[in-house]
Amino acid sequence: MKLDDFRNLVGQEVGVSDWFEITQDQIDAFAQATHDHQFIHVDPEAAAKTPFGGTIAHGFLTLSLLSAMVYDALPRVDGVTMGVNYGMNRMRFISPVKVGSRVRGRFVLKACDTSKPGEFTTTTDVTVEIEGQDKPALVAEWIGRRYMGEAA
Repeated sequence: MKLDDFRNLVGQEVGVSDWFEITQDQIDAFAQATHDHQFIHVDPEAAAKTPFGGTIAHGFLTLSLLSAMVYDALPRVDGVTMGVNYGMNRMRFISPVKVGSRVRGRFVLKACDTSKPGEFTTTTDVTVEIEGQDKPALVAEWIGRRYMGEAA
């Protein structure tokens, strides 16, 4: 897709990712990588005694899946050689994601700033849905930067 065509999508939903299953192995690996071994994530027996009824994904695990979701969902812009996370204007964890749940990202392009030559910055409203639930796992306003051409 040409950059001008992408820019014309501001205000519209630009993609919905496939579903991603949250497994206990993923949660355990994330706990290992982040040194966050709170029992609600890694101890199914103890977590079963909480209001969650079992283990839940780390909020930051769910957030980290945005990278995979965006690759899956957003249209490719011609000439982009690299993209980076620039940050979040706001982000909230709304509902816990129980082990075995499936989540997906829904993306609405809020802004596309092309004022700098060779790059553009996007602001995207993101909702991570949990299959079969009314309330999402998280909502965020995500900023990304993409670079064009060989000099990325």
